[in-house]
Amino acid sequence: MIENLDLSMVDWARAQFALTTMYHWIFVPLTLGLSWLLAFYHTIAYRTGNPEWERLTKFWMKLFGINFAIGVATGIILEFEFGTNWSNYSWMVGDIFGAPLAIEGLFAFFLESTFFAVMFFGWNRVSKRFHLLSTWLVAIGSSLSAVWILVANAWMQHPVGQQFNLDTARFEMTSFRDVALSPVSISKFTHTTSASMLLASFFVITVSSWYLLRRRHLKMARRSVVVAALFGIISSIFVGITGDQSAYDVAQNQPMKFAVSEGLHVGHQPAELIAVGLLNPSKKIGDGKDALAAKIAIPGMLSILANRQAGSFVPGVEDLLYGNETEGVVGINTRMVNGSTAITALADYKQARQSGDSPAADQALATFRANQKDMGYGYLTDAEEAVPPLPLTFYSFHIMVLLGGLFPLLSALFLYLAAKDKLTRYRSVLGVGISMYFLAMIAHWLGWVMAEVGRQPWAIQDLLPVTIARTNLTTGTVQTTFFMFLALFTVLLIAEIRIMIKQISIGPEED
Repeated sequence: MIENLDLSMVDWARAQFALTTMYHWIFVPLTLGLSWLLAFYHTIAYRTGNPEWERLTKFWMKLFGINFAIGVATGIILEFEFGTNWSNYSWMVGDIFGAPLAIEGLFAFFLESTFFAVMFFGWNRVSKRFHLLSTWLVAIGSSLSAVWILVANAWMQHPVGQQFNLDTARFEMTSFRDVALSPVSISKFTHTTSASMLLASFFVITVSSWYLLRRRHLKMARRSVVVAALFGIISSIFVGITGDQSAYDVAQNQPMKFAVSEGLHVGHQPAELIAVGLLNPSKKIGDGKDALAAKIAIPGMLSILANRQAGSFVPGVEDLLYGNETEGVVGINTRMVNGSTAITALADYKQARQSGDSPAADQALATFRANQKDMGYGYLTDAEEAVPPLPLTFYSFHIMVLLGGLFPLLSALFLYLAAKDKLTRYRSVLGVGISMYFLAMIAHWLGWVMAEVGRQPWAIQDLLPVTIARTNLTTGTVQTTFFMFLALFTVLLIAEIRIMIKQISIGPEED
């Protein structure tokens, strides 16, 4: 279906976008989560009038400011890449995808950046009440920015509130409410923001643990840990709840991603949930071998997770590829035929419109509408193209979940020891504390790997594969910019780390 397609260029374009996203995501969740911790620290300082809480707030505010500035730079580059590497995507969905991005830039980011200046430079220059308000508005602005970015991403995972215009060959928004308030948008926002708050809590615990190990700024570090650990417990609970809802949304709207993330090749009724598993490296689709070489599973739990119904059927990769009439699962091969019919009908519609044949145009339109939900499958050349990379998706998901189960326990341990003022007695616990931010960052990355790699080959689920969304560039052009961005982002990251380390080594201001 696709002539003269340079798959190497598509792979390099995907790699470049992944590179930019991974670097950008080093800064974003820390900015988002730390803004709320700052608001709480600042509130305690305001209500108590204690200068030590004010110094504590100023210290974390400096680290927030460093991270905020570099995060903005990577975010701008990320948005430009939609136009440079994915121009067909931008053309076809610009009316929908551009709306939340425009709102984020014009409203949310404006609110965040405006009051950031007041928050950062307003000490003793504006009233204490207005200064506190500015800190809360920065936190609110950060979350509003996240809302609209995640709405845009959620629409790519579950395209609702839209209709394809045959005359312009573009997707057009029919309901902003459906786009903004789809279940996938809500669960993606709540899960991502709660995970960001958890990461920020662990960042505070990591830095504070370093101070406690070195016997520096003991009072500030202990107070920081108490609030951050409490914050971590609450946010980790929300991460679990919202993660469960996200998994349900994936099962309902992206069943192939769900099957791959569980290593489920053949559907079961009921289906077991893999708590810990090791994939069989020799397993091939349709060969009848066991998908897992070793596993610890919970019987029947996957059916509840996927369908909210005990004993229900959960389709596997092979059911989705070849179909399962008994369970009403339509196979990819059938959907490819439907997609080809939709693409042919689109061409027939345009030809009939040009020739003025209204009856033929109406017939082609009806045929297209009947098959348009499978339009993207018409661009696939083989059914197995619709299967995401299984090992990467499976292990990313399960390691993320295992880490997520560990985080509330670590938060509770630090809260207890900090509240009892016993942290300095347990140097091994503080050693674990120094690693907590990095563990949380790994969990964040793995979550996004599962979300984005797991939905391949789709730029828009079921409607637009990445091979069609691309820009018509040469492989060499994309390779050149890939390594340019790699060098630039590495320099930015090294600069961030050096500035952060220097500021942490200086510590909070003393009387």
